[in-house]
Amino acid sequence: MGIVIQIIVLILAVIVHEVSHGYVAYKLGDPTAKTMGRLTLNPLPHIDPFWSIILPVGLILTHSPFILGGAKPVPVDWRYFKNPRRDMMFVSLAGPGSNILLAIVGLLIWKLAGLVPALQSPGLQAFIEANLIINVVLAAFNLIPVPPLDGSKVIMGLLPESMAYKYARLEPMGMIIVIILLVTGIFNMIFQPIFEFIMFLMKVFM
Repeated sequence: MGIVIQIIVLILAVIVHEVSHGYVAYKLGDPTAKTMGRLTLNPLPHIDPFWSIILPVGLILTHSPFILGGAKPVPVDWRYFKNPRRDMMFVSLAGPGSNILLAIVGLLIWKLAGLVPALQSPGLQAFIEANLIINVVLAAFNLIPVPPLDGSKVIMGLLPESMAYKYARLEPMGMIIVIILLVTGIFNMIFQPIFEFIMFLMKVFM
């Protein structure tokens, strides 16, 4: 049951993450994601072979302390933006921001459920805990400045254009870097402080 809940929460988290990218891009003038039918909570248009299947299954098989995954990146055409560098930063931050928001909403739901003790069931608690862990980890993961993760696009928006162009050329190596970080256990080292922060939140709010 625990893995089932984690998978359900992960699917919701990555879909909301990608839809948030597309929605902010749409509000900033780029209709690409909307035209391609990506502003939907239907999981089918968002499935990506590596991020949606291989990565989370690999983490499960290697008994990772967390399950992580992603969806097919929504298409964004910066040529529609009035200020491409600034607007791409906003679009990039929308995904991790939506995950932080989902984590906060989950904690608020648990607090509200406390007003009716009968609602604080083990099943709801497991869902809220999974929601907190997965969304905080997903937000932190995407903010790692490794192209094509969201954090790299924020860095590109802050760098001078010449340096940003050179940095962007690392993107074809991004997936390889992610796999190396995963199999070497470096991810666990990076996320240990994050897990400690999550445990702190659970003690305070749950």
